[in-house]
Amino acid sequence: MVSPPARLAAAASNVVGKVLHGGVADLRPMPRVLVDQGPNRSLYRMTHSSRPVSGPPVLLVPPLAAPAICFDLRRGCSLIEHLVEGGRNAYLVDYGMVAFSDRRLGIEHWIDEVLPRAIRKVSQDAGGQDVHLVSWSLGGIFSLLVNADQPDLPIASITAIGSPVDFTAIPIVAPFRPLVDLTNGHLLTPIYRAFGGAPSYLVSRVFRATGISKEITKPIAILKNLDDRDYLAQIEAVDHFMSNMYAYPGRTFGQLYHRLFRTNDLAEGKVDLNGRIISLSSVRVPTLVVAGENDTIAPRPSVERVVELLDGAPEVRFKTAPGGHLGVLTGRKARGTTWRYLDEFLDDQASAD
Repeated sequence: MVSPPARLAAAASNVVGKVLHGGVADLRPMPRVLVDQGPNRSLYRMTHSSRPVSGPPVLLVPPLAAPAICFDLRRGCSLIEHLVEGGRNAYLVDYGMVAFSDRRLGIEHWIDEVLPRAIRKVSQDAGGQDVHLVSWSLGGIFSLLVNADQPDLPIASITAIGSPVDFTAIPIVAPFRPLVDLTNGHLLTPIYRAFGGAPSYLVSRVFRATGISKEITKPIAILKNLDDRDYLAQIEAVDHFMSNMYAYPGRTFGQLYHRLFRTNDLAEGKVDLNGRIISLSSVRVPTLVVAGENDTIAPRPSVERVVELLDGAPEVRFKTAPGGHLGVLTGRKARGTTWRYLDEFLDDQASAD
């Protein structure tokens, strides 16, 4: 047990760090080099220092609206850092800022252009090897749809973390459903059309609202843990992440609203994109699915539903881990749960080749 004097000294040091140095979190991004770029696509290869690269490439796929720093939250709690330090050949696709001029971009843009081009480039850059996709939230849905729709892409496996497919299983949206049904789905349509999508400030506020109890008690929690630098660093890193949210393009937001939220198409395993049917039963690669035990945006039932729908995949693993929507990906406990599941899954795929 840490003695009271030691705790007091640690708390004093942390206060100095926060007041005089702007914080205690190390928010430096992991070193990387740009290997490809296009509309809504910057592809980076993470650089390695001392440890040699081994195994096939891993491509990190973020969702829309969330910055790619979700995979590189802070030093000491960065999934990218973990992969790099483990000697894996890691890549990251970053969609960048979404502007009003992007309002006509639909889901097709991401699954026809952005991700396929990134996947092919990663494979080419890694000597023609198949690519393991590691994705979070909507990034997991896009990754599954890409593989189902384009089975010729060099994809070795998919990991989907906190990716909901059954939107009726999300309690926080249940109160809005009667109003949506009453207006025949047109409740939000005029709003996202007027703004060209969902503005970044609104996305950030909605994301914060899902953890409103933590936001309210955060000052007390900080005072109680003033001697815990890792705890304080995590709060700073999450705040930094929240303040850098992006907007949703208008047409993409409309498709997500009408196809996924309102009619819940994906829960039945299929999505209709202007007459083009994409079925999750067409996924043909091993898949790891991870749900957060305290996730209000993508609770376990909404995530676990996909396991039944991936009946064409050679293997589907389902795991749960502590944390909310961001926490299951890169919370402090994710280091010993989600990241361990991912390591085991990737190692098993490598040994099976």
